[in-house]
Amino acid sequence: MINSLTARIFAIFWLTLALVLMLVLMVPKLDSRQLTPLLDSEQRQGIMLQQHVEAELAGDPANDLMWWRRLFRSIDKWAPPGQRLILVTSEGRVIGAQRNEMQVIRNFIGQSDNSDHPQKKKYGRVELVGPFPVRDGEDNYQLYQIRPAGNSQSDFISLMFDRPLLLLIVTMLISIPLLLWLAWSLAKPARKLKHAADEVARGNLRQHPELEAGPQEFLATGVSFNQMVSALERMVNAQQRLLSDISHELRTPLTRLQLATALMRRKHGEGHELARIETEAQRLDSMINDLLVLSRNQHKNELTREYVTASDLWSDVLDDAKFEAEQMGKNLQITAPPENWMLVCNPAALDSALENVVRNALRYSNQQISVAFTADQLGVTITVDDDGPGVSAEDREQIFRPFYRTDEARDRASGGSGLGLAIVEKAVEQHHGWVKAEDSPLGGLRLVMWLPLQHRRQATGVESK
Repeated sequence: MINSLTARIFAIFWLTLALVLMLVLMVPKLDSRQLTPLLDSEQRQGIMLQQHVEAELAGDPANDLMWWRRLFRSIDKWAPPGQRLILVTSEGRVIGAQRNEMQVIRNFIGQSDNSDHPQKKKYGRVELVGPFPVRDGEDNYQLYQIRPAGNSQSDFISLMFDRPLLLLIVTMLISIPLLLWLAWSLAKPARKLKHAADEVARGNLRQHPELEAGPQEFLATGVSFNQMVSALERMVNAQQRLLSDISHELRTPLTRLQLATALMRRKHGEGHELARIETEAQRLDSMINDLLVLSRNQHKNELTREYVTASDLWSDVLDDAKFEAEQMGKNLQITAPPENWMLVCNPAALDSALENVVRNALRYSNQQISVAFTADQLGVTITVDDDGPGVSAEDREQIFRPFYRTDEARDRASGGSGLGLAIVEKAVEQHHGWVKAEDSPLGGLRLVMWLPLQHRRQATGVESK
């Protein structure tokens, strides 16, 4: 077994080339129309016909004016049933041949003209045999026999043997399945590597032992790939541990700050400064929570998924949003409510995604918010509009980045940690959907989310982890 990919490709190339050349050179020798020696029985039959014709000519007096008729009568009389005999004079005249046979006969005469070694050759559906010497006094003739060819090869095979280029093309076509199989087997390790790389791109950081097999080049690549995946997994785990540790360390002083604020309120009563300190502490705590959620979602390989209808999934979110809009004195309209469209999803992730988008619209709208759900055979589209200040065209791609804030939202009094839309984008991508920002007909920002619909027969392989 050749373990080097370079040596394997080199060997396959020369093996294929040698096979093609061998076929091109050897196959014509299998042509049934080649000149072949006579069998003993055929030799005896030819000699017997020769003797009969000579005897017939000896008993028929010669006539200078009608000499060719005398020759024709003798060969016609002794021709076996279903066969014909022809005589060729020393000057090259052919007696007994039909006009349409002359080219074939001339070709055979040119190849087989030695009466000491008569031969035979097939021409399509006929076979020529000879020559046998015939003596007629002082004249010498050559006797040939034309008979039906037994087991004649097809016209296509004959044409292929007559045209070497066509034979080469047929040989190459026959070798194509072998070459395709060889190419497939050589590319198989590359396909495995691509599949493993796609899984890493989707965040599934697991090793692939099957990559560490095959040719040496791919084996070394597979070992390096698995080492890279292990290093990435260690880095991700270290990052998550770091974030968890930072969260723990930050929450300790936050708890103390909130406790100190409560003690000061008890001692000195309510105050503007204490309210501001408490608000900022709560925002910092919320920001830490959002950052941890985003970090977990970015490196989570698989989400727990289950069957749920769109109406059941988002009904509570919409009810809470309506209540919150009423408390804020704003108008939230659901122009097209969700229906019983079947989704295979992580309910908590998509529930949080819609909640973030709607709360974002409530926060920045002036008065009007609109939510609409539509569906087709492929997926569900969710559109959330508001009449707020909107987002400039150059900022629409950036608002999904963590901590990115537009000019209109830089004032911390507007609320939010700058992580909500980043969490939304990651959750939607994990469900193979997309989210984008556009201008809203209400004058503000429109956020559009698309999620694929999946039928039960398409999702039978979904695992709950």
